Amino acid sequence: MTMIVRTEDVLGGSPRIADTRVGVLHVYELVVDGDHEPVDVADQLDISLGAVYTALAYYHEHPAEMRTFRQERDTAETTLAEQSLSPPEPAT
Repeated sequence: MTMIVRTEDVLGGSPRIADTRVGVLHVYELVVDGDHEPVDVADQLDISLGAVYTALAYYHEHPAEMRTFRQERDTAETTLAEQSLSPPEPAT
């Protein structure tokens, strides 16, 4: 049986499929936002079809948690993008 786990030192503590580095959010985004078939996502990520459905079920059963992780990721991406466009001045 596929389990969803969270450990602080893997994927920043976001929920993931046990024994992998495949995040629940990543699976959701590929299937729902990316409009890929679950079987194709399973093949692409080298996980079972059951693991894909377990990740999707977890996403839908924990909407507040997933919303928080999505917001944190989006904030981090925005910050990194801004920093890469205007790097700090070199120390003199």
